[in-house]
Amino acid sequence: MTDDCPRPPWKMDWTVEALQEFESMPDDGVPAARAELITALDPYYRGIDADPSLPHWITVRPLASTSPGGPHIADLAGGRGWLVFTFIRRHADPQITVTDAFWA
Repeated sequence: MTDDCPRPPWKMDWTVEALQEFESMPDDGVPAARAELITALDPYYRGIDADPSLPHWITVRPLASTSPGGPHIADLAGGRGWLVFTFIRRHADPQITVTDAFWA
């Protein structure tokens, strides 16, 4: 029996504004945050504090505690920046959609 469930790396799509902001972010660490998200088995639960493999400078949490399956925020470098994203679990083509990016 074969496992036909999709596995990482996930596709990542960006809004125009989020991609422009992401491209202007510093090279040290920010691309690593993108790599962490697209290679996580479940990007929504990657940032739980109990996950020892997550780099200490990235935390992932729901954007609204009342919507744990909705948009999430990946805080970067202790809050200096963030990516707001939604993980769409489509069977044939799952992907991460980034709707906002910011770096202070």
